[in-house]
Amino acid sequence: MKKSLEKLLNKPLPGDPLLPHKALITDVEELAPDHKKFSFTFLDEKLNSSWNHIPGQFVMITVPKAGEIPISICSSPTRRGTIELTVRKVGRKTEVLHRLKPGDLVAIRGPYGNGFPVEIMEGHNVLIIAGGLGIAPLRSLIWYILDRRHLYKEVYVLYGTRNYESVLYKEELKRLRERDDVKCLYILDRIETEEDRQWTDRQGLLTELIPEVDLDPTETYVAVCGPPVAYRFIGKELLKNGYPESQVFVSLERKMECGIGKCGHCQIGYKYACVDGPIFPLWDTKNLPEMI
Repeated sequence: MKKSLEKLLNKPLPGDPLLPHKALITDVEELAPDHKKFSFTFLDEKLNSSWNHIPGQFVMITVPKAGEIPISICSSPTRRGTIELTVRKVGRKTEVLHRLKPGDLVAIRGPYGNGFPVEIMEGHNVLIIAGGLGIAPLRSLIWYILDRRHLYKEVYVLYGTRNYESVLYKEELKRLRERDDVKCLYILDRIETEEDRQWTDRQGLLTELIPEVDLDPTETYVAVCGPPVAYRFIGKELLKNGYPESQVFVSLERKMECGIGKCGHCQIGYKYACVDGPIFPLWDTKNLPEMI
């Protein structure tokens, strides 16, 4: 696969954000069944040190003999030199990617889209709400904030998923819960095994954690990522608890396609998920109901 990609990309690539750049897989970590985290470095050392992104943005990754896939970036821009992507195996392209190993080559173009308004969030509380695989793009935001902790007030992380087996970044989230500069509340849909019980004593829906957050809603920005169908219920619970609609942002990373708004597959009313998003204010999801 490495040779086939080198043959495909055998000419020097200019510094155009629309063009892919060769990247080496440096690490692959299995997080949960059908979920892997890939680490990449660009072969171009200059690009490797200068490449930057905003938490919430995504890249297009070219998988040899399979095609391109849009994937949200799960690493923080505060940690330069490595790009990390968490990928769920859901089709032929991701199946091929899951077979790749450290030392294999891919190509990456981007970053694309709008990220979370991290600068506007400065000086405020931040509430991060993740459901299932939605923790992946929010991981970028979590570490961005914690690496610049002095710029933000109180920080909460709420995370819910089916069971312990499906929890992503298990050890990382356990260590996060031990820190005194961030408050973490985790919940599982079902508690059936001893591992489930050790992870959390809470069984239920992610929305049940929102009333337990001890923050001034008017001084808080909220970042949400998970199954889009859940945004209706999360948004309703946030508004019920006093969080201003203008300060809640959701990710529609699952609707991305070509990355530049040309194919039209990500069009939602008059918006394009890969150009106007994938981060949108909650207001948009109410006024463009087809978003969710």
